Amino acid sequence: MSSRRALNAFGLAVCVGLLGYAWFAQVSLGLEPCPLCIFQRVGVAACGVLFLLATLQNPGRVGGALYGALLVLAALLTAAVAIRHLWIQHLPEGAVPACGASLDYLLEVFPLTDVIRKVLTGSGECARVTWRFLGLSMPAWVLIAALGLGGLGAAANFRNPSLKQIAQ
Repeated sequence: MSSRRALNAFGLAVCVGLLGYAWFAQVSLGLEPCPLCIFQRVGVAACGVLFLLATLQNPGRVGGALYGALLVLAALLTAAVAIRHLWIQHLPEGAVPACGASLDYLLEVFPLTDVIRKVLTGSGECARVTWRFLGLSMPAWVLIAALGLGGLGAAANFRNPSLKQIAQ
């Protein structure tokens, strides 16, 4: 297995792990995701699909650069949503927007561009912190993971690294 393929497969495994834990937290821990959480899941899933395609295709230099660019873009967009979520979580109590309609309802009633605008504005449900690990909320961990995935996507695909170079 080439090092590019191995790194992309590792990125895919990380994405599957992140999404698996999000599902576990929702189903077993009873943590209902807010709209911004769902957007972050979509971003991680997009990274996962790109890592999967890059693993299966094992592209050359040009294809690797394209996958690298797409992975960095998807990871940065995911990080941007996580940063927005963290900002909303740190607003003073009186400055937090009121809870809005559910994402399902918004998608039913409004065009997608309006839904994205409304979700990124945030709502009261996005401001609640219901889970922490090592003092960080879920969006903080998504931010760290997204930046790591972007770095991994770049390292795996912008050049043809050998596993020996990465280990050093």
